[in-house]
Amino acid sequence: MRCERAARYATLKLAGLEEAPGHLAVFADKASDLGYGLGRATMPETIEYSVAAAICCMWLAARAEGIGLGWVSILNPDRIHEILEVPEPWKFIGYLCVGYPQVEFDRPELERANWEHRRTSKEFTLRR
Repeated sequence: MRCERAARYATLKLAGLEEAPGHLAVFADKASDLGYGLGRATMPETIEYSVAAAICCMWLAARAEGIGLGWVSILNPDRIHEILEVPEPWKFIGYLCVGYPQVEFDRPELERANWEHRRTSKEFTLRR
């Protein structure tokens, strides 16, 4: 099963890295004193959550304008730090490819490639 999945993954295109006109590396500045650390004393990971939420908002806004955004998740964070020479306390959150899609699809690429399938909300929602 693992080999089959690995072979299928190898066939997926990562064209965004080559074709997208815009690339954006996103980091969370863990040393920032903005907000005077509000919330971080009890939940230090909130800074990363805030950055992820900002990416989601950007993604939705881009799609509303017909702009595509892809989150590349196969990059080595240490290598990204080295290449971009960012300050040590910055935590790499994501690498985004941005541009106008050449083709619009009715389903995400990983679903079209049978890598994953959509689930109903009942499959991952717990109600009490």
